[in-house]
Parts: sequence; structure tokens; C-alpha cells
Amino acid sequence: MDDKIIEFVGLLRQNGLRVSLSENMDGFRAARLVGLRDRLAFKDALRAAVVKREVDTSSFDELFDLYFGGMGQMIKASADSIMGALEIDAATFQELLDKLAEILKDLDIDLSEVAKHLLSNDTGQIEKLLREAAKAAEANQIQRSFQEGRYSHAMAQAIGLGSLAEEMDALKIGLGEADLDPELLEKLKRLIDRRLQDLTDMIKRSVRMELEKQDHSLRETQRIQTLAEKSFYYLSEDEIRRMKEAVTKLAQRLKNVVSVRRRQAKRGKFDLKATLRKNLQYGGVPFKIQFDRRVKDKPQVMVLCDVSDSVRNVSRFMLQFVYSLQDLYSRVRSFIFVSELGEVTRLFEEQDINDAIEQALTGGIINVFAHSDFGRAFRSFHREFIAAVNNRTTVIVLGDARNNYNLPHEWVLKEVQIRAKQVIWLNPENRLTWGFGDSEMDRYLPYCDVVEECRNLNQLYRVIDRMVR
Repeated sequence: MDDKIIEFVGLLRQNGLRVSLSENMDGFRAARLVGLRDRLAFKDALRAAVVKREVDTSSFDELFDLYFGGMGQMIKASADSIMGALEIDAATFQELLDKLAEILKDLDIDLSEVAKHLLSNDTGQIEKLLREAAKAAEANQIQRSFQEGRYSHAMAQAIGLGSLAEEMDALKIGLGEADLDPELLEKLKRLIDRRLQDLTDMIKRSVRMELEKQDHSLRETQRIQTLAEKSFYYLSEDEIRRMKEAVTKLAQRLKNVVSVRRRQAKRGKFDLKATLRKNLQYGGVPFKIQFDRRVKDKPQVMVLCDVSDSVRNVSRFMLQFVYSLQDLYSRVRSFIFVSELGEVTRLFEEQDINDAIEQALTGGIINVFAHSDFGRAFRSFHREFIAAVNNRTTVIVLGDARNNYNLPHEWVLKEVQIRAKQVIWLNPENRLTWGFGDSEMDRYLPYCDVVEECRNLNQLYRVIDRMVR
């Protein structure tokens, strides 16, 4: 079993789950403690030992079922399909197998190990044969669906399907020459034909399962990308739940990219002028290479999120995204507003991120059912928090700028831009609607360094990526 756990952990790592050596050892101990009799208990124990992030749980469950349950379920399904074809129940099927075993013994027919396991429906040995054949054929190297035929052929050769087919034909001839009841003989011949066909199908399905294992991370990425392109406005309840996972995964990907950039930046860029000055004593021959080692400070971020009903989903994921990335910043402060302005920084520090967001969006901090008034909210921000904005601060405003014909007070944004490193405005509405009706976007535009349409997660991701670069 230890070998299977090692192989399974390798599959997890291959699909993006981070499992350390110590967690691998915890998996061994968990398997020994709970045993293998109760599959669900074994699955839960192994998950508790190796999965450290909630977003990886669904991937673990899917890969566990593929690795530990997929082959057994496939073999059981093939037996069920034979019973359906012969129109018999499980008890009658077993009697038929026992009868065949007796006849073979009486006729003194010597079969290969593969034929014996197949005709006795020894599921454990059949699974072992398939796994060994898959290993011999290197089926775990499959990458694309068009390769299935090639690996299926290699597995069939490893099992010896060609000689097995000849053996089964000879067996049917031998049974035909024996003095058997015609009805029983017909059933046995159909059983032999079906078993041979089933083995062929099981080989193909085994290759397909290997492809699904290898392809899991690709399918997961495609699923996230499909969701990430969907407008925040049209998410269902189930999609909102899955979007939370997608936000966390995209944020993790961005953190990985930024960490690589920072590792590369530690050495600094090649400084030509400094290198030439340093090597004047050597006649300009660059014996000593100089690098620009200036280290940039982490930025500070202040996020002002409109949480009125029309943009609430956008605000939800904006806050989650920024807080998933907060270790990339020296300081993150978040505010929500509709007409009133309220700071939610401490709320996020003291509570789970999802609980904090729900409390912020359901009226726990400000009245979220009021009519939008950007001007009033901006004046409150200027009165209470403008002193906290400095040349290291990036101010992000997320809102549709629909002000219900109230005074926009754009002068606040002008002063913020003067003091801040940059002002970014993310608007979830289509650009073609900006400045029409009660939209004050045209008044706010001149005082923003970056203004972007932000209607889905990919657009949000690109803006944050540019911001932390």
C-alpha cells in the first residue's frame, strides 16, 4: 500500500497540489491507523494528512476516486454488463463461472494466468494485470486523446491479448467437443466471447483513466478560465461558490509569478554605466560586473469598494482577491460604501475572509440598502482618512459611478491623486455607458491614473497583476 500512496502523492503533485515529504509520511501513518477496509475512512484520513488548502479538496477527491476507485468500478461494471447481456442475476452468474471451472478441470484444459483470472472474474488479479500492463506500456506518459489508440495497443501487447484470443477460440472448440447441454454450451461460449471483449474494453478504459489523471490540471485550468470570463453580474449561487475557489487559485498563481519576479530582482539588472566606471582601472575590460541593486518597497493599498446592489458581486471578489494577495503589500486598508463609508480592515484581520465579506455585504458595517452617493462617501473619506494617503499608496476605487444625480465632489479624487502613488478606478459597467444618465464617470476620469472596465475575474486579475508588478 505504501507504494500506491507514493504513486498517488506523485499524481497529486503532478496536478498542482503541494504535498511535502513529512505530509507523505503522515499519509503512511494514517493508512496504517484506519486500515483499508473502510474506503471512505481511508479517503478522509489520507485527505487530512496531505491536503493543506481547502481549494485543493475537490481536486484530491476527484483524483482519489480515479486512482483508488476507478479501476475497481470499471471491472465491476464489466461484470454487470455481462449479466445484463446474458439476462442473469449475480447468483446465476457466479454459478455459471463455477460450472465453467468444473468443466475445465474435468477436461484437463490448461489455461494461462490471464485467462484463468478473466474466466473466474477474479477482480483483484484483473486489476493487478491491468496496472502492470499500464506500467509496462508507460500509459502514464499519455498527454492527448489522440494517443489513446497507441497506448491501448501497447497495453494489449503487454497483456498478450493476441495469444489470449487464440486461447479462447481453442477453448470454445474444446467445449464444443465435450458432451455438454446445448443451452449451457451456448451460454459458456457467449460468456467467453464477452470476457474477451470486456478485457479489450477495460484496456481502453484504463488508458482513458490515465489520460484523465494527466489531464486533470488542464481541465481544472479550463474550468477556471471559463468561469473567469463570465460577467460578475450573471453568476448563479453555485457559480459564486466556485468563483471563490477560482479567485483563490488565480491569486495564488499571481503570487507565484510575483515571487519569481522578486527572486530575479534581488540580483538586480545589469548596470552598464556602473560596470564601465568600476573597470576603468582594467582598461575598460569588464572583470567586475555591476548590477542595479535598488530594492523597491512593497506598495500600500487602499481599496474603496462600492457595495450597492448593482455591483455587490464585483466588490465581493475584489476584496477577496486583494486579501488573498495581502502579503505582497506592506499595508492593506479596505473601505466599503454606498452612501456612508465604513472601514472593514479590522474586520478582515479578525475574522475569516469569507465570513468578513458576508458581514460587510449584508449590512453589518454600513447601510447597504441606501441609494448610492459617491460624492458623500468621498467627502467622508477625505475628512477622516486623507492623511493616510502618501506617495507609496495605491488607491483603488471599485464602482459604477452611478451617483443618483447627487453632487460628485470630484475634487476629493483630485486631492487623492496628488498625494497618492496612483489612483486606479475599476468600473464593472461597459465603457459605452460611462457618462450617460446618472453616471459621473466622465467627471472622475481626469483624476485617475488607470481606469479599466472590470466585468469579470480575468479583467480583475490583469489589473492587479499590473499593479503589483
